Amino acid sequence: MSKIEDFLTANEEQAIIAAIREAEKNTSGEIRVHLEKTSKIDVFDRAMEVFHFLKMDNTKQQNGVLIYVAVEDRNFVIFGDKGINDVVSNDFWDTTRNAIQAQFKQGNFKQGLVDGILMAGKALEQHFPWQHTDINELPDTISKG
Repeated sequence: MSKIEDFLTANEEQAIIAAIREAEKNTSGEIRVHLEKTSKIDVFDRAMEVFHFLKMDNTKQQNGVLIYVAVEDRNFVIFGDKGINDVVSNDFWDTTRNAIQAQFKQGNFKQGLVDGILMAGKALEQHFPWQHTDINELPDTISKG
């Protein structure tokens, strides 16, 4: 796979955006997906940089979740802000990672992202339920670098 544009079709991207909206419907949490061709540094460190660049660390309750994918490296990271990491179990991100990874191994990239997004949304819903005063703090689009 040579380009991040080849990673997902336009319809698959729309399905992922729909999953983000569905996952955020009952929570104040924010979920983003970021795709890059490759990471020139450690993938976890790059995910932290992207998290900051996308201003995900500026959410009111520190409850943003980034799913970062380095397409050519065949690597991804789920990065949760302090607010969510303080309340979910230690293995929560491992469980989410395994769900994404199982689909990715079969070449089902869209489904892997959708599964991960919906799992993150359920955890956010449990710990950060939607309130009538909540606003969508971050765009629901897929960012690319």
